[in-house]
Amino acid sequence: MKVTFVGAGSTVFAKNILGDLILMDDLGEFEIALYDIDFNRLDETYVMLNKINHKYNGKAKITKYHNRKEAFKNSTYIINAIQVGGYEPCTVWDFEIPKKYGLRHTIADTMGVGGIMRALRTIPVLDSMAKEIKEVAPNSLFINLTNPMAMLTIYIEKVLKLKTIGLCHSVQVCVKGLFETLDMMDYYDTCTWEIAGINHQAWLLKIQDQNGTDLYPEIKKRSLDSKYDSNKQWDLVRHDMMHRFGYYITESSEHNAEYSNWYIKSKYPELIKKYNIPLDEYPRRCVEQIKDWDELKKEIVYGDVIHNMSNEYAAKIIRAIELNDPFVFHGNVLNNDLIKNLPNNCSVEVPCVADKNGIRPISVENLPEICAAINRTNINVQTLLVEAAISKQREDVYKAAYLDMHTSSELSLDDIKNMMDELLDIQSDYHDIK
Repeated sequence: MKVTFVGAGSTVFAKNILGDLILMDDLGEFEIALYDIDFNRLDETYVMLNKINHKYNGKAKITKYHNRKEAFKNSTYIINAIQVGGYEPCTVWDFEIPKKYGLRHTIADTMGVGGIMRALRTIPVLDSMAKEIKEVAPNSLFINLTNPMAMLTIYIEKVLKLKTIGLCHSVQVCVKGLFETLDMMDYYDTCTWEIAGINHQAWLLKIQDQNGTDLYPEIKKRSLDSKYDSNKQWDLVRHDMMHRFGYYITESSEHNAEYSNWYIKSKYPELIKKYNIPLDEYPRRCVEQIKDWDELKKEIVYGDVIHNMSNEYAAKIIRAIELNDPFVFHGNVLNNDLIKNLPNNCSVEVPCVADKNGIRPISVENLPEICAAINRTNINVQTLLVEAAISKQREDVYKAAYLDMHTSSELSLDDIKNMMDELLDIQSDYHDIK
């Protein structure tokens, strides 16, 4: 077995996923191949993983590559964690250019003009990767961790036709975060729940205690209790959506604030304070992470590095397939009647089973219609962006942006077109749109 990690300079991500693999003694001997265009960060991850491998008596052979195709050669699994264009210059452009037009964001990596531009920067790299993979590792499973997850999942499956699964960690932390906020952790270990929808906008459809009692009434009661107001300041958008639409949503409030036309509105600036929406949150996090990295790497690269099993899915999926020990998780795949009231060939996030036969997504039939309706507003942009990536025409990029809920609620059609032209022009080295 050979596991190749592309974007290995994402040292913390690599630690979680590849460290998990190293801790799995029953996998036997295998190779971990690391690749990144940043050779310094590549070296740091290489040093860290070798320390983990040695400390925990791991059976991995860890290699690093400066040639991506060589890293791919004979891979069984390829884990993709790249970010094209980085924080500087591209993420800065994604935030600062829309500000000139009066459009503000929080994270901007999944939807909106930030999600659109991130997808357009990533897709040409995926094109070149797919050519190499089909030549030197045609049977590999491509495990994608890169955002925008839904847009890229559609493109990877529909256009590149790689065997793939898209993974996000918002599902596995959803219930725990909700219960911690409402002081309901006594239920956590014994409750059962069902989640489905689209990435970053999947819905907690059912949640029951060990006796089969619906926990939603208690959740909603506590959510409205002023006793918990200070606990939920970080999560006000999701709680508001739950009361208005009936269901709690998986991804964070700062993300979901910009997935709709309701919360970030220049006409109603008081909403930002009311819902505690952290504008420019992602650039702020990037600056902090860059500033803190020199200290953090002393601990996780050059110190006595410690690794405990993470809650990431990737290593568990690999183990399930290799050992035929079935593992149930939530993954992002093309919709093929998995959720019947969402369009086929969009990307959905549904329960999946991994075993020796690969990955099998499970049908959840229909979402509640209000959940499906909200999902469709995001799906419109996602599918149109993929069409634009295929056609490589600016007019098709405009169409995707025109239909984005947050963007269209703030800007005129002419402003959206002019803004997208400015973003496409300044990032012309990173995409292939004409």
